Amino acid sequence: MSKTAVVALGGNALIAAGEQGTYEEQSHNAAIMAESVRELLDDGWRVVIVHGNGPQVGNLAIQQERGRDEVPELPLFTLGAMTQGELGSLIAIALHRAVQGRHHIVALLSHSIVDLDDPAFERPTKPIGPFFSESEATGLARSRGWDIAEDAGRGWRRVVASPRPRGFVEIEAVRLLLEAGHVVVAGGGGGIPVGRRDGVWGGVDAVIDKDFAAAELAHLLGAEALVLVTGVDAVMLDFGKDTQRRLTQVDVAQVEGHLAQGQFPEGSMGPKMRAAVLFVGHGGTVAVVTTGQLAAATLRSDGTDATVGTRIVPAADGEGAPA
Repeated sequence: MSKTAVVALGGNALIAAGEQGTYEEQSHNAAIMAESVRELLDDGWRVVIVHGNGPQVGNLAIQQERGRDEVPELPLFTLGAMTQGELGSLIAIALHRAVQGRHHIVALLSHSIVDLDDPAFERPTKPIGPFFSESEATGLARSRGWDIAEDAGRGWRRVVASPRPRGFVEIEAVRLLLEAGHVVVAGGGGGIPVGRRDGVWGGVDAVIDKDFAAAELAHLLGAEALVLVTGVDAVMLDFGKDTQRRLTQVDVAQVEGHLAQGQFPEGSMGPKMRAAVLFVGHGGTVAVVTTGQLAAATLRSDGTDATVGTRIVPAADGEGAPA
């Protein structure tokens, strides 16, 4: 029986440092990622792809802000839906070219379920959209009901909640497509956030972390592997210090210890390692953190190969599983 891997691709992987984000640039980057996915397929994995959309939503938010006097401004969750379609198409086209008809590809518009009572809604922290002066931001907070915050000395921005995903409206569709042999692109941008109000789903202005969304999707599908693609070959301890060292294989209990020591900052490797712990702690076989080029080799590794990425596996004593 084929094993399933859920692969999380960052939105920044489609717009590399120094690029403007043109369609041609993103298409080129998608083609490189598609080759990495093809290698997983050649190894016999069934694959579901989750992608980020941070830079793309940010660009669209800027377009919305500058054009709001001529066309209606749309809510954030709708911008998520728009970029999910944009990037789903981009990735699907790249995959079709990479697999040359040997696999069926489908990009599925999908909604992430959030708990409207999630404490994250009381503490919005995720910056989105354009930068403003403090006076502009204060005025927008009054006129539009936005939460605002200063962003690393670069200006003021709108901030929104980033709640944990609690499921996917289309989970059974993803499961059926996967079982039918399709490569599925789902949960794009972490999914379009929705909550239940008066018994029906409604859009929610929030940002879902794509790594947590991928971990939740992998758990619900009973996947064996979670692949968190990033810009570095492997996870490092004491990153940037003279004592920096590579993690080849580590169990969830060890990862939790490193997290408690502050080894993995929330603004970089922290969310990936927390997502890996959630997935493996809830029954997954292995999570890997590496580049797209090393993903297949890292999954093949027995945990002793120091030339590939980082593998996160269950704790031998069964401890370390998340609540």
